[in-house]
Order: sequence, then C-alpha cells, then structure tokens
Amino acid sequence: MPDRKRRARTTMPPAVRIRPSSDDAHEVVYFQRHNRDDAGQAIPGREFLQRCPRSVATKFQAILTQVAAAPPKRFSGGGYWEAMKGEMTGYFEARADGPQRHHYRLFCRLDYEATNSTKPLLVLLTGLDKPFLAEFSPAQYASVRALGNEYLSRNPRSVA
Repeated sequence: MPDRKRRARTTMPPAVRIRPSSDDAHEVVYFQRHNRDDAGQAIPGREFLQRCPRSVATKFQAILTQVAAAPPKRFSGGGYWEAMKGEMTGYFEARADGPQRHHYRLFCRLDYEATNSTKPLLVLLTGLDKPFLAEFSPAQYASVRALGNEYLSRNPRSVA
C-alpha cells in the first residue's frame, strides 16, 4: 500500500470582532426621544404597547423575544415579523391582530453600530394600528421614518 502523505493542517487565528454581528442574539430596547427633539423624552414604542389591548401587547412580547433570540435574519415567523420594502427598507414590522380583526404594527430597526452596546440591538421605534383592510397613509410611514432618522442621528444611541 502506498504511503499517504499527511496534509499539514493550517489553522487560522480566530477573527477579532470589532462590532456586534447580525448572527448574534439581539437585545430588545426602546428608542427614547432626545431632550433636544422632545422635552418630554417620549418613548413612542413603549407608549404604543401600553395603549394596545393586553392580548396584543402579550403577543408582541412573545414575537420580539423569539425574534431577538433567533436572531432576526434567521427568524421565520409566519408573517409576524416582516422586513419592509420600498421607502421603508431597513425597517421591520412586528404584526399582531387584536379584537375585531384590528391590526397592530410595531416598527423596529436593527442596529449593529451602537457604541453604547456590546450586543446588536432590536430597537422598538413606534407603533400604529388600523382597522381590518385599511392601509397606513404615506404621512404615517413618514412619521415612522422620522423617528428612525432621529434614532440614527446620535451615537451613543438614545435608548430606554
């Protein structure tokens, strides 16, 4: 039998990570408005969840816990977690239905650049609700984008 040459195994040193990865579990945080933009420093996502029926808020909590642990890019949530398109590219929508087929949407961003966090962030920006078969207006989507832009305008991020 011929001699088999052993192949030298080359090992690469582990890569040094300088920022959180989209493969990591995410930390769920609320965007808090900065006092320069809102003297009351509102937390729109939390305020939205407090206005939701209890069953809807509980659904959102379960969805977001699963999405953050998955992590988000690997979560296959059957329509409960969706990447948005068009002018809303970069935003994600958590979806829950409430009583009488009323629809609730929680708008989020994923953040891998936050200097005040060692984990990637799943940021709850704000939420909207609508009756069955209704659509959100361009102005409503613009208000979500404005909050997203405000969030991204500062680093360290303004979170609660």
